[in-house]
Amino acid sequence: MYGYRLGAIGIVCTFFIIIFSTVLMPMVLFNPKPSEHGNTYAKTELADAARGRQVYVREGCFYCHTQFNRLQDRGYGPLVKAGDYVYEAPHQLGTARTGPDLTNEGGRFPSEWQKAHLINPRAVKPGSIMPSFAHLSNQDMNDLVAFIQSLGDNRKPVAYVEAPDEYMATTEAGRKLIARKTVDTNSSSAANAGRGIYTQNCAACHGLEARGNGPNSISLEKKPANLTRPFYKQYSDEMYFYRLTEGVTGTRMPRFGEVLTEEQRWYLVAYLKTLQKDKEDTVDSLAQIDKVEDIKLPVLSHQEYEPHAGQ
Repeated sequence: MYGYRLGAIGIVCTFFIIIFSTVLMPMVLFNPKPSEHGNTYAKTELADAARGRQVYVREGCFYCHTQFNRLQDRGYGPLVKAGDYVYEAPHQLGTARTGPDLTNEGGRFPSEWQKAHLINPRAVKPGSIMPSFAHLSNQDMNDLVAFIQSLGDNRKPVAYVEAPDEYMATTEAGRKLIARKTVDTNSSSAANAGRGIYTQNCAACHGLEARGNGPNSISLEKKPANLTRPFYKQYSDEMYFYRLTEGVTGTRMPRFGEVLTEEQRWYLVAYLKTLQKDKEDTVDSLAQIDKVEDIKLPVLSHQEYEPHAGQ
């Protein structure tokens, strides 16, 4: 009996030590100073972002969306600091990422897009599992959009599309990568060489004209990107190289860093930079999908295969 009591006392003491060290002590000792990079919830004649925050909480948006950009969250904009959340009560850090992180969502898309996304998510993001919030009143909808557009408004990135640090000249790894680069990605000769690499590795999904209409695209739930869009003009060489190297999470875009050499990827970057048009050319019918060329089997005569004549 005496041994059981000692065990019970030990378990209870261990429990309180854990609670003290992980909950109570941080509450007392952790007092970050307010930063200048928190969110500002402005109020206009049409919408109140602070009230939109209340709508965000009421509708349970934090169940699926987080608001803390971590070190490993590359491509989601500037990282957050503890001081960004001093005036956030209750905070909306969230725990699950069923939906994307919204730390720096403000300004990434027009307000009209955000409203359309809330009303019918799949109309602007095919395959999205986000429910419709069309039941919201006009005022609730406007306030919620204003709140979303205020997220990260004091953490404005230089560019919304930029490669992770290890691909940039700001880090040692990035400088080594650029030092190894031997391809002039602005030359027509490099682009011409990259075209052959594109045709062999990318055209099956993105199409020969890079409009996302390759023969494989019809079977993909997440459609290949239309690389002729003006949007891609903002891609830097490093951003293209990063996407080619590591692929795109959630899509069938492979990690070409495991297939192509660095030189081949730089040649491919040179070609991709030549594809963008001033006006977006969309693919909106199956008739626009590139078809696989019909190839007939060679004729078998006297146990020998005749060469394919294309007839």
